[in-house]
Amino acid sequence: MATGGKVAIITGGNAGIGLTVAQRLLTEHPELTLCLACRSKPRAEAARDVLLLSHPKASISIVLVDTSNIKSVYQAAKQLKQMYNHVDYLYLNAGIMKVVGVNWDYFWKNLFSSKFIHMFTTGDGLLKEKEEITEEGLETVFATNVFGHFVLIKELEDILGQNGCPTQLIWTSSSNAVETHFDIDNIQHRNKEGGHYSSSKYSTDVLSIALNIQFNNKGIYSHVTCPGLVMTNLTFGILPSWFWNLILPIFWLLRIFVPTMNYDTYNGSEALVWLSKQQPESLDARCKYVSHCNFWGTRYVHQHKLKIEDKTADNLYQQLVQLEQTFNHK
Repeated sequence: MATGGKVAIITGGNAGIGLTVAQRLLTEHPELTLCLACRSKPRAEAARDVLLLSHPKASISIVLVDTSNIKSVYQAAKQLKQMYNHVDYLYLNAGIMKVVGVNWDYFWKNLFSSKFIHMFTTGDGLLKEKEEITEEGLETVFATNVFGHFVLIKELEDILGQNGCPTQLIWTSSSNAVETHFDIDNIQHRNKEGGHYSSSKYSTDVLSIALNIQFNNKGIYSHVTCPGLVMTNLTFGILPSWFWNLILPIFWLLRIFVPTMNYDTYNGSEALVWLSKQQPESLDARCKYVSHCNFWGTRYVHQHKLKIEDKTADNLYQQLVQLEQTFNHK
C-alpha cells in the first residue's frame, strides 16, 4: 500500500486527454504515484510503456475499470483501497459519445449564420446520437460519464481527504455541456433523440457543485474543466482524421475569436494540470476551468462561472444516491 507522496488516479488514462494529463503530471510532480484506471488492459499497458519511456523511474500502476459497468466500478474501488491509503488527485476523465452521424442539413443551414461558432465549438444540434442501455439497465452515456464516476467517488470516500491532505476531484467536462439538454426529472436522458452526451456533461457540472456542498468539510474538493475542441478518439469517431486535418487552418483562424479551439490534447489538458498545482480550498467551486490557447499558441486557464442552483445540485445528488443504493443492495 502506498503511504507517502502524492497519488493520482486517472480514469480513461490510456489515451487522449487522460494520457496527456498523465504525462504532464509526471513532469510537474516527479514523486507522483500514478494509477491508470482503464477499461482495456492491453491499451493501459501500452500507455504505461509510453509513459515510462519519458519517465523511467515513475511509479505507474493499472487498475481495470469500466465506468459503464457498476459491478466493475465496485471491484476497482476495492482494489484501489487496498493499494492506496490516500488520493490527492482523482481525475474523472473516462467518457463516451454515441454518435451515429452528422446532421448535414443543420450544418449547411447554420454555416454562415450567427450560430456557426456555437455549433462548431459545442456540436450542439450538429451530432446525431443513439441511445443504448447497459446490461445493468442504465443509459450507457449516463452510466459511463456520470454515474460510474459517482459510485467510484462514494466507494473511495474512506481514502479521500485523508492525512490532512485535500483530495481534488477533477472532472473532464465539455463545452457541449448545455443546460437545455438536461432534465432533472430524467437524469439518464432516456427516450430522447440526441443530447445524451450534452446532458451527461451538464450533469457533471451540476454534480460537482453538489459534491462540494457535501464534502468540502472533509477535505474533498470538486472542480470541472473543459478541454475545448481537441482531437481525440471521440472527435475521430464523429468524422475521420483526414477531415479534421483538412480544416486545421480554420482552427488557427478561429483561435482569434475562440481560444478553446485547442486541437491537440496538450493544449486541451492545460486546465486539468493547472488545477493540480493550486490550493483547492482557494478555488471557486462554482467555476468551470477552461483550457485556452490564443492565436500565438500561448496556453492559459479561463474561469467560467456556472449558473447552477444549490437546489438543482442537491436534487441530482439525492437521485444518484438512491440509484447507487439499489446497486449496492444487489
